[in-house]
Amino acid sequence: MDLTAATRSLSSAVSAAARLLSARSGLLLRAGREGLTVGGNDSERAVRLNSDAVVHTDGEVVVPAGPLAETLRMLDDERVRLVVEGSRLAVRVEGGRYAIPLLSRELSLPDMPPRVSEVDGSALVTALRTVAGTAAKDDALPMFTGVRVQSFSRELRLTASDRYRMAVATVPLRAEGEPVDALVPAGLLAETAKQARGTVGLHGDGTRFGLSWSGVAVTTAVLDAGFLSEKLIESSTVDTKVEVSADALASAVRRVGVYADARRVLTLEVGDSHLRLASSKQDTGEAEETLKAEVSGGRTSPSFQARYLLDALQGFSGERVRLDIQPGMRACVIRSVDPGEVALTYYVMPMLPR
Repeated sequence: MDLTAATRSLSSAVSAAARLLSARSGLLLRAGREGLTVGGNDSERAVRLNSDAVVHTDGEVVVPAGPLAETLRMLDDERVRLVVEGSRLAVRVEGGRYAIPLLSRELSLPDMPPRVSEVDGSALVTALRTVAGTAAKDDALPMFTGVRVQSFSRELRLTASDRYRMAVATVPLRAEGEPVDALVPAGLLAETAKQARGTVGLHGDGTRFGLSWSGVAVTTAVLDAGFLSEKLIESSTVDTKVEVSADALASAVRRVGVYADARRVLTLEVGDSHLRLASSKQDTGEAEETLKAEVSGGRTSPSFQARYLLDALQGFSGERVRLDIQPGMRACVIRSVDPGEVALTYYVMPMLPR
């Protein structure tokens, strides 16, 4: 194999593949008439990217993803040449040569599942930034480390929870197709949110789920997602509603949260036309802030973890939100007063104050 490519373009493709897989994965480079294909797969997912290149000699090799990505990322030259030299892949630029060992393993790139629909990439990215971040990070609870992806005739619904909070977002579909219901690893979708652009295709066949956009295709094995549903959260007993600026509330939570106890818990005291945030810590003092708000219903004083409130409010930046507060230890439901293309609902469980 022998080819020449724009360094920045090739580095972008290799780095994207390495992030979507892992730095320890083997990366397949396949050079042919249509340019260069960069891809790989592991036990759960597969990725394929197309990159422009001038191919001098057809061929394919498997190399460690991490070293190749890091080498290309550090180069300042506009063009780079990749050529197989014996048992190594040489990365050549003017005045420099870097040789990466070839891997003996074979890699195959599975076909994508059928394309069932498509969605606007910017809307999908907006939804995933909040929803994927809500999934659990603890592998001891694998069922909570994924995002439930459901497609209906007109919308795509994304749901994730770590047991203490839940985020649900809906995004309009651009085309109708076969329904999809899959539990997709949140880590993969979070990385997708950093890269997807334009129109994003949705693919599924019951056992695999895939996304595709502008020369990139990603597939993953899926789990049964039926247990993850907002219907399991009680939300019909709201007795207090508060409307407030999401940005103002988030800023207050950051400041008051500095004085919170070790659990980072603060209290929201609802008054006639205001929302008062308060927290205290024995060794650092205490803090309180009052925000103007529109209030209806009874007066209440639930407590929440500051981090969970901030994560929730981040998805509503620039908007005015409504907090539907339920009595006791039932979830607080946060929604936009005037939702846009992406409709987000966030459920946050209260904490017991000390």
